Amino acid sequence: MPAANLTRIEAEERATTVDSPSYEVVLDLTGDGETFRSETIARFGGVAGASTFIEACTERVHEVVLNGRPLDPAEVSDGTRIRLDGLAAENELRVVADARYTNSGEGLHRFVDPVDGETYLYTEFAVAEANRVYAVFDQPDLKAGVRFTITAPAHWSVLSNAPSPEPVAGPEASGHATWAFETGPVISSYIVAIIAGPYASWRGTATSVDGREVPLGLFTRASLAEYADPEMMFQTVQAGLAFYERAFGVPYPYGKYDQIFVPEYNWGAMENVGAVTFNESYLFRSRVSDARREQRAIVVLHELSHMWFGNSVTMKWWNDLWLNESFATWASTLATSQVTEFTGVWATFASDEKTHAAEQDQLPSTHPIVAEIRDLEDVEVNFDAITYDKGASVLKQLVAWVGLEAFQRGVGAYLAANAGGNATLRDLLDELERASGRELTRWSQLWLETAGVNTLRAIVEQDASGTITAAHLEQTAAPSHPTLRPHRLAIGGYTLGDAGLTRSFRVELDVDGARTELPELVGETMPDLLLVNDDDLTYAKVRLDAHSFDTAVHHLAELADPVARAVVLGSAWDAVRDAELPAAAFVRLVLASIGHETQSSARALALGRLELALGRYLADEHRERLSDEAGDAIWALAELAPAGSDAQLQFVKAFTRLATTAAHGDVLGSLLEGTIALAGLEIDLDLRWELVIARAALGAGDDEELAATLAADDTAKGRQLAETARAARPDQAVKDAAWRRAMTDTGLSNDLARAIADGWRRTNAPELLAAVAREYLDAMPRVWEERSYNMAAILSTRLFPSPLVDVELAELTRAWLAEHPEPASMHRIVSEHLAELDRALAARSRDASELSGGAQ
Repeated sequence: MPAANLTRIEAEERATTVDSPSYEVVLDLTGDGETFRSETIARFGGVAGASTFIEACTERVHEVVLNGRPLDPAEVSDGTRIRLDGLAAENELRVVADARYTNSGEGLHRFVDPVDGETYLYTEFAVAEANRVYAVFDQPDLKAGVRFTITAPAHWSVLSNAPSPEPVAGPEASGHATWAFETGPVISSYIVAIIAGPYASWRGTATSVDGREVPLGLFTRASLAEYADPEMMFQTVQAGLAFYERAFGVPYPYGKYDQIFVPEYNWGAMENVGAVTFNESYLFRSRVSDARREQRAIVVLHELSHMWFGNSVTMKWWNDLWLNESFATWASTLATSQVTEFTGVWATFASDEKTHAAEQDQLPSTHPIVAEIRDLEDVEVNFDAITYDKGASVLKQLVAWVGLEAFQRGVGAYLAANAGGNATLRDLLDELERASGRELTRWSQLWLETAGVNTLRAIVEQDASGTITAAHLEQTAAPSHPTLRPHRLAIGGYTLGDAGLTRSFRVELDVDGARTELPELVGETMPDLLLVNDDDLTYAKVRLDAHSFDTAVHHLAELADPVARAVVLGSAWDAVRDAELPAAAFVRLVLASIGHETQSSARALALGRLELALGRYLADEHRERLSDEAGDAIWALAELAPAGSDAQLQFVKAFTRLATTAAHGDVLGSLLEGTIALAGLEIDLDLRWELVIARAALGAGDDEELAATLAADDTAKGRQLAETARAARPDQAVKDAAWRRAMTDTGLSNDLARAIADGWRRTNAPELLAAVAREYLDAMPRVWEERSYNMAAILSTRLFPSPLVDVELAELTRAWLAEHPEPASMHRIVSEHLAELDRALAARSRDASELSGGAQ
């Protein structure tokens, strides 16, 4: 059942009626059916005689008692809210109900492990899903402590925000026990958590700056215990906790810190206070690239930073959601660069977060970082790359604007002043102004309250000797979002020599308006590469002059600074997506340089964009030839890579995605069988699945190959991957059946729906996906009416035939959008599909113009 859609006006009105709530919640999790029993006693202050409501998304309400007065559940409850009339100054509400487990990763998710038949439960309450478990005023500024009493099978572990008590055994025959928790910390409802099941566990401690020993816990499903990495998880938290305490000047604010890997999770992780939940994809069953390990470290430190910024000090309403997430993204990148082995993570930030931000910022659904959030539906659609990646990119620019020391000092003052409460962006800006002396109101208006990304390029004149005689920086904006912004940035000159491309000069300056003179460049020798936004200080698209781009194509690998390489490659990728640079030129750039790339994350991102360029942006006339050549080239790089190296692993995995020919399929089969072997490369569990799925997509694999792989990995993950392989087969009937199953089978969990959709989209023959285009559009209104938000988003995002770059599909989608403006979430996702389709069509046209002699 979709949850009720709380509006901002309703939340503000309720916050004037209700204050200081607290909850006692009794849950019975002993049944093996689809529902569980939930009893809530809510105590809260109120305005005498006033009316309000409390959220309770229930299967059935048995009892509602307000201040000793029984209320008729049929009259006061609609299944998502309970109306409360005639409040007193002090109130006690009792609600007894049956609530439903989910398989969508919302509320209380229930999962049965096929390996051992054990049941695992966990909650996900963001954005406002706590009411699927207990009756609650489900908005961030009505913080409360919750005291849970939970009955569950005696062999389980039960976790929440407060430390877990010793369970009290029930009658021996029942096999049950009860955990009576102390009241948890006063926090917002979306970061309350319950985790229950026979989790394997590890224990550690971290020492806080105030002398406390903070207990640490790590938990996984029993069948995945061998893949836990407690040493890494604990060491990262210990180092991160010390780093944040130093950076913010505020001790860790809670009594414990547990990290729990949970199945079928929609997010990468969630910052529940003292009980952080992680996606099991961060449990590495097989060898992974250094890029993947770096990403895990970032996520661990991202969630830890939330304990201060977001949990102790929380937004008043969801319009400041970006501030929670952007800050955590920026802070975790800084921490990763300081306290882990991944010291080059800012290059990843330049390549990954900033590129995703710019891509999102050019969609029709873009919005200001500080978005207008009218209701919970607005919140859901704003969990995007503007909220996370653009916000973090702009915070990086703010740090450059005010200085790192002043920024950290201002953040520390903000955390100390608002500890345990709710705050707004203005509260933070006030502290940063005091710490830095910079006036930030105009900065905030231009950067945070307007949408769009600027483009920067240097215009340089030189004399016959190559000396720069005049230079200025040009800033432009798209007509739809015309704001020009102030930037603090650097311009670097790089010269080609025996040591490669080395920096010969660097100028850092403030930029504002359409034109900024660059007198500092006058008199310098024109470099081989002139790089605007050197060191990646600001958020903007960058364009290279023709000579600099030519240098990059031929010598990118000789550019020693990974951040500079990231800025150059990001500039080229932007230009492809804007149909300014032929996709074939980008393919040549990547293939010429990727074999020399030394940083794992940069290599992974470049290979991912190579795959997109080949599949979506190349003109029809040479797509097949260049795709075949790219597959051959990447396989050759895999053969040449040092034995057992990270590069070897990444090239082999990239080859499984880029394989297009029968010969490629034979190589994949030989790797699978062991008749081809690369020294130092183990065909382990996950790599075996990647080979099997790739062969299935080529039509080279068979049922026996798939069955043997599944027999060796008959786990939840193995079953999901088998679904992906089946749906990847290049057969029209298979594709159509997979699509309809994912779209219509309500018994599928979130992860199974994703797995089938991923296989359906995996194809070298996009025309196989065309048959369901109209059916997709016809299904969307019903999906958004009947399914929960997360399931509707999964289906609408993953089951559109996006690999099909086709004018007819674009026009069909455009006409449908004109007739279906609501609901906003549905319209937004489909409009983003159309925008990307239009962009791909334009990129293909630009690429075709190069073939016909139109390249410039």
